[in-house]
Parts: sequence; structure tokens; C-alpha cells
Amino acid sequence: MTDHHRPRKRFGQHFLKDFNMVQRIVAAIDPQSNEHLVEIGPGLGVLTEKLLPLAAKLDAVELDRDLVPKLQATYLPLGNFTIHSADALRFDFCALAADGEKLRIVGNLPYNISTPLIFHLLEQIHCIQDMHFMLQKEVVDRLAANPNSSDYGKLSVMIQYQCEVHSLFNVPPDAFSPPPKVDSSIVRLVPHQRPPVDVKDLSVFEQLVGRAFAQRRKTLRNNLKDWLNDEQWRATGIDPQRRAETLSLEEFAHLANAVT
Repeated sequence: MTDHHRPRKRFGQHFLKDFNMVQRIVAAIDPQSNEHLVEIGPGLGVLTEKLLPLAAKLDAVELDRDLVPKLQATYLPLGNFTIHSADALRFDFCALAADGEKLRIVGNLPYNISTPLIFHLLEQIHCIQDMHFMLQKEVVDRLAANPNSSDYGKLSVMIQYQCEVHSLFNVPPDAFSPPPKVDSSIVRLVPHQRPPVDVKDLSVFEQLVGRAFAQRRKTLRNNLKDWLNDEQWRATGIDPQRRAETLSLEEFAHLANAVT
């Protein structure tokens, strides 16, 4: 779909225009003829156009109401396409899935909502096969970060508890119109069949991880002073003088389970 649509800053719109990069993204997704894809923020449809012939069905969720009729007119006649004029942050993705069906989610996510949108999708993870997203490179670095790095934080721990994270390749600003002021990256998130660590209470786990990273320069004892007493610290075998960024996923689970 070619269009002179003016990108809207309030929607964080940066439209992909590099067709070699589009082909590379499609190859990374590798859609199959029996699969159900959901595209978040199709924009001008450059990715939609390439994905549609390869999948059994493609649903698209678009916030910009001016783009919806144009996408409908271009792709609805092809038969396996449905466009939803909706806010992805409030959208029920699992409602699109037939009984037992797993969705493959793709999208060039607006940078200003990427983290809350990923957490919204994680709440519906039971109907998702995998996710391929274009994100700000800094966010992908945080998703994939290992302990003892400055990028490692609550986002790293919570995502890695629920998904395998694969940072695939970078996308330069000049691949977009208008070019963003930051580099982008493609990331693949694959939900674990079983979580890699045992967590007794996910809510406690999430709250504890958030509190542990609340002030990065402080020790675990300081950040978690209302959470664990001396006896509990001794039982975990984890030194409370350590900082949150040094703990593995397994160690965070161990702390949360001690609290639970």
C-alpha cells in the first residue's frame, strides 16, 4: 500500500521503507501456510503485503483510524485478512485464536508503549506461539541481558522467566520514514513450555524483583529490608550484601519463594 500518510508523533509512527530489511524480517519470522499471524501496527502495510500470501490467516491491529480503511481496501479482498481498529494495549489477542490454536505475533512497536505492550501480551501467553518485534535497540539489549551487566534489570528477569529471548539483528534509522533518533533491533520471544525456574507466586516474584532493582546501587539487604529477615537470608544462602544485578533468575526465584 503506497500512501502519503503523514506519520503521527503521538502514535510514535516510524514507517519501515527499506524493502531489503522487510525481506530479512519476513525470513526471520518464516511464516508457514497453516499459521495464524497477528500484526500489531501494520502502518502502511509494507510487512503486511509480504506476510499475507505466506500465512493461513493474518489479523492486524491498528490504532490510527485514518490507516484502517486504506488497509481494508488494499488487503481485505485477498480473503485471509482482518483489520481491527483498536488499541493493542487493551486488545484481547486470545479472542482471535481458535480452540487450541497458537498465534504468531509480529510488529514494529511504537517505542513509547513497547514495554507495557509486551507485558500485556505476556498475560495472554497461553495462546501465543512466538513474537517477533522491532524495538528500540536499547530495549532489546535489556530483554536479552545477562547478570552483571548494566542492561540487566527487572525487564530482563521477568521476560526471561516467561520467554526465550533471541536478539536477531539491528535496523538502522535510515530504514524508516521519518528516521528515529535511535537504532532499532529485531527480537524473537518464544514462550517457555515450562518456566526455567520454580516460582510459587508470580505476583510476589514480580514485586520482589522490582523492589530489588528499585535503587540499583544499594544492596539487596537495603532494597529488600521489609521483605526478608536474617533467618530467611541465611536459609536462601544468598549474600544480602550483593546487588540485584548480580543475581541469576534462579536466585531471584529462590528469594521470592522464601518470602512466599
